[in-house]
Amino acid sequence: MKKKWMTLASMIIGAALLLSACSGGSGKGTVKVGSKNFTESLILGEMYALALESKGYKVDRKLNLGGTLVAHEALKKGDIDFYPEYTGTGLINVLELPPQSDAQAVYDEVSQGYKEKFNLIWLEPTDANDSQGLVTTKAVAEKYNLYKISDLPKLASELNLAAVPEFEEREDGLKGLNDFYGKMDFKSIKLFDYGIKYRVILDGEADVTVGFTTDGDLTNPDLVLLEDDGKFWPPYFVAPVIRGDLNEKDPEIAKALNEVSAKLDNETVQKLNARVDIDKKEYADVAKAFLQEQGLLK
Repeated sequence: MKKKWMTLASMIIGAALLLSACSGGSGKGTVKVGSKNFTESLILGEMYALALESKGYKVDRKLNLGGTLVAHEALKKGDIDFYPEYTGTGLINVLELPPQSDAQAVYDEVSQGYKEKFNLIWLEPTDANDSQGLVTTKAVAEKYNLYKISDLPKLASELNLAAVPEFEEREDGLKGLNDFYGKMDFKSIKLFDYGIKYRVILDGEADVTVGFTTDGDLTNPDLVLLEDDGKFWPPYFVAPVIRGDLNEKDPEIAKALNEVSAKLDNETVQKLNARVDIDKKEYADVAKAFLQEQGLLK
């Protein structure tokens, strides 16, 4: 009997050692990190993954999943443990609630809604707000003293708009802007692909285009992002959204992710996006270099 107990004990110890070896000897488990399928989300997902690895976690990367609904469903089902999401997207596209302009109110709304409906937790938000915007050139801004969207109704008749697909008809596009700020009767409106819209205004083919406030192109000093002074667009602050059971089981994960989030704002994310989209660097290399610069990675 004694020999049987010794054998059983040896088996348990051996299994424990094997599990420890599989988790890098840290005793910490595997975390499944997701992201959506665009540059900014890939960079953020990789940064969060690297931060966890530096804390001794094993990371299973499931980046480049697709759009919002794909990533959200993967999180609900447990295919991933967390991914970076945007407060405005969570409010409007996932919870299907009306837009709001107050950043804290939106964060509070999605935090409560996600917890109650899905047992998903929004961690601390970054200061990076990837909202929509209107962009002009430095030359046009100086010529017309155009720095705020509220100035456009009186100036639009002298300006050409480079629109993108669906922008004219959407409630969060030109249709909504006209209702909110007053009619913007542009001299002309022409449709362009997302990939060339900034080049179009820089080449003088148009004067104003549509952008996102963390676009890497906005690092160009010849481009001016107009102030949404009436706060038409809702805030889209990015934050990791994590499964509630994992967050409760291991709060150290949230702590590691929040350390990264604290380093991010619009200017920083614009520069990170530019390194990938303009300088053509690999997103994983950009993510690693940034964490090293910030002292979060050796």
